[in-house]
Amino acid sequence: MRTGTHIKDWGSIYDCDELTWLGEVLDEMPPKLEGNATGLFLAKKLLRIRDRSGKIVPFSANRAQWEYERRRGRANVVLKSRQMGISTWLAGRFFLKTITQPGTLTLQIAHTQEAAEGIFRIVRRFLERLPEFMREGALRTSTANVRQIVFPGLDSEYRVETAGDENAGRGLTIQNLHCSEVARWPGNAAETLQGLRAAMPPSGELVLESTPNGAEGCFWEEWNSADDCGMVRHFFPWWWEDAYRAEAVPEDSLQEDERRLIEVHGLVLEQIGFRRKIAAGFRGLAKQEYPEDANECFLSSGDCYFDIAALDARIRNLPEPIATRLGGKLQIWFPPVPGRRYLVAVDTAGGGSEGDYSVAQVLEIETGLQCAELQARLSPLELAEESARLAREYNEAWLVVERNNHGSGVLAYLHGVSKYRRIYQQDGQDGWLTSSNHRARMLGDLAAALVETAEIFFSRRLLQECRSFVRQRNGRIGASAGAHDDCVMAMAIAVCVRGELRR
Repeated sequence: MRTGTHIKDWGSIYDCDELTWLGEVLDEMPPKLEGNATGLFLAKKLLRIRDRSGKIVPFSANRAQWEYERRRGRANVVLKSRQMGISTWLAGRFFLKTITQPGTLTLQIAHTQEAAEGIFRIVRRFLERLPEFMREGALRTSTANVRQIVFPGLDSEYRVETAGDENAGRGLTIQNLHCSEVARWPGNAAETLQGLRAAMPPSGELVLESTPNGAEGCFWEEWNSADDCGMVRHFFPWWWEDAYRAEAVPEDSLQEDERRLIEVHGLVLEQIGFRRKIAAGFRGLAKQEYPEDANECFLSSGDCYFDIAALDARIRNLPEPIATRLGGKLQIWFPPVPGRRYLVAVDTAGGGSEGDYSVAQVLEIETGLQCAELQARLSPLELAEESARLAREYNEAWLVVERNNHGSGVLAYLHGVSKYRRIYQQDGQDGWLTSSNHRARMLGDLAAALVETAEIFFSRRLLQECRSFVRQRNGRIGASAGAHDDCVMAMAIAVCVRGELRR
């Protein structure tokens, strides 16, 4: 039936041995079979979908599906526009893995009951449209009830559930997990996701996928922390879907941003026509529903405290750090220069593996240049040691420690353990106290700096936190629900104290 990676006779695929061989080549890296990505090749041969016109046709991958398959890893986070076919392909890929890898449990989690039923209809169609000889052989099902299909001959199972089900995934070992529209999950999405992750073995395949829904919440955090967690980021803008075209616009009517899209991304006038149509229909939500940029599409749910245009412009032009340490927790853009003065501003958190982040910002005093940033979950002793190490490295820098909350403990360790002496004092007392009056001044100074001298900031983590730092309806200014502000507050302290030390 097979020679190497070539299939001679599809009609012979009816027993577990043949299906298992297909499962082995399905995840080969690089995944190649007869010149195509293995999974996509099998999908075209075996799977049937309903196209946009309502016809049942063989699966044929579009650009986004090809690109996902080319870059996928064990853990993936997918940010996309509407109707890119990613959920369909993930259903197809995981269905193929379920029917070719014995002992597999695949679980897809949708944000609503309606969405779960839609995904399951796709999976049922895959099963029902398989060749009859396959369905009557190893793929005979013992049950196919509400959103569950069991293949007893393979000891495999496919389930589709909703994020609102508190018991989703409990007591299971999940080999393949697709979490759909995570940005719109009800309740405590982070807690639900944590429980699902705990049910996966290290070899499992995880996909978090969603259209954007505000600069806050579980999906926003997962997207921003992907590098730290070893997840592969995938971004699919709306123009990757060929169907998104409308009547061509006159070339002499093009605006500056439209010309930029044509020049940078190769868009045509019919796509610009579609873009204008979407902008008219969705107004302020167009960037969210049909994203063009992986940062700007996360719209703030409240009135952003900082200037969004300045933030987004800077984010688009950020260089990568010249060095990283501590597994990426410490990022460095400029090393210390002999003779120059620096400060290290420290925002202290609860610490520990489950607490908030502690952050240290390193600034050059004369220019305000952000040289390095440490963001990590550390105990007070660990934070004291790392902060003192940074301060010594940067020419015995002034060490500015927020003494609110756990800051007093960090200061005690700096004196007693780290033996660091160049500690900033406020009104004769070690450390910086963030009072309500100081907080307003700190944030105001940072907001002004982000507009007037945006080029001195280099941290993507910082600028992303700034985008989710909003004015709430109750008048409070702070991070949106589910977002962090540790980098913001450390930088606000740094900017404010730098103004004092320059005098």
